[in-house]
Amino acid sequence: MTHHPAPENTGGPESAVTRNPFAPAAETLLPELRMLRRSLHSRPEVGLRLPETQRAVLDALEGLDLEIVTGTSLSSVVAVLRGGAAGDAGGPVVLLRGDMDALPVEEATGLDFAATNGAMHACGHDLHVAGLVGAVKLLHERRDELPGTVIFMFQPGEEGFGGGRIMIDEGVLDAAGERPVAAYAIHVDAKTPYGRFVTRSGPIMAGVSALRVRIEGTGGHAAVPHLAVDPVPVAAQAILAVQSFAARRIPAGDPAVITIGPLASDSSAGNVLARSVSMEANMRHFSEGTLALLRDELPELLRGLAKAHGCAATVEFVPSYPATVNDAHETEAVVARLSEVHGPERVVTLAEPAMASEDFSYVLQRVPGALVFLGALPEDVPPQEAAPMHSEGARFDDGVLGLQAATLADLAWNGLERAWAPSPANEAGASR
Repeated sequence: MTHHPAPENTGGPESAVTRNPFAPAAETLLPELRMLRRSLHSRPEVGLRLPETQRAVLDALEGLDLEIVTGTSLSSVVAVLRGGAAGDAGGPVVLLRGDMDALPVEEATGLDFAATNGAMHACGHDLHVAGLVGAVKLLHERRDELPGTVIFMFQPGEEGFGGGRIMIDEGVLDAAGERPVAAYAIHVDAKTPYGRFVTRSGPIMAGVSALRVRIEGTGGHAAVPHLAVDPVPVAAQAILAVQSFAARRIPAGDPAVITIGPLASDSSAGNVLARSVSMEANMRHFSEGTLALLRDELPELLRGLAKAHGCAATVEFVPSYPATVNDAHETEAVVARLSEVHGPERVVTLAEPAMASEDFSYVLQRVPGALVFLGALPEDVPPQEAAPMHSEGARFDDGVLGLQAATLADLAWNGLERAWAPSPANEAGASR
């Protein structure tokens, strides 16, 4: 994950919460949530196996009236809170998600709780864990009034490991006995002004895939390249062809970004022609149509180009995260609720989606819902000077945890209430 375009800063932190009914309790919880976040920040874990992080979550939830399941192939935690207001019917189900993993980045923030183990919570997932724990406690405190059931999804492996997909395979969406009617996640942002909410309907983050390309020549002596088939200039043409493909074959209204990352030949000396060149293209996209072009037509172009120059190309398509698509109805409801509670000036609608990726996308493929960004820019850092997420200097103001926890709890409660409310179509049917 990386940052999206941030709105202009208006000064210092904005008020934490206004008319959120969970605000007072959230502010009382803030010292505890801050302590949890800083403990997690100082001992980050990468990937799918996060035993210390999992243990911290379980300890934080100990003693609460929850149904808790841990993962089999990853260190996930799923907690189910059943509300009392729905009675025997059980009521609707909503899901709240927080990711838990860090990045393999050497921290350089200078914080007194900075990590020293070669990993770093440079994307704010430590805040996501603490904020979701806060939401559990806020909703648990009012569980007798809760009009339904909430699934809390503590997820490892967001940073490229597909942890969300694995948790779905292990049954997180069915943990309450029936599928959620809605799903929500809040992602903090290091460059957006403190307390500002940012979202959009439809695609909000890109899907990501890769092409692994190997171009085979014959190798030979650098003095007589005409006696060999040199794959290096062919690879150079292939890189240009990839950029031309993005500019000329992809519709301007449905963009893609293609970046060549790793690039290497097997030559070990300056006077030795390479036998092969390997490269990998990282591809960002929003629609199935553009994905089909990247998956089907671009490999054919590269194979044909290599063949025209006497080389052979093997091209492997590697799918990764789908696009993150916010449900239109749920996003409209979320924006309305956030505007009502915090004021419309605190809620920003993105004009365009971000090209970064997020594996909450797997949940949103199956459950209508919304991903919302929350500004956590420290007061003493101007936005133009803030280090981006995923960098060694990324910093977050964890004073936002009270707001984050209260908002997650409020979105879940509001989603349950809306699911209970009769729709106009149902009312019309009942009157006939």
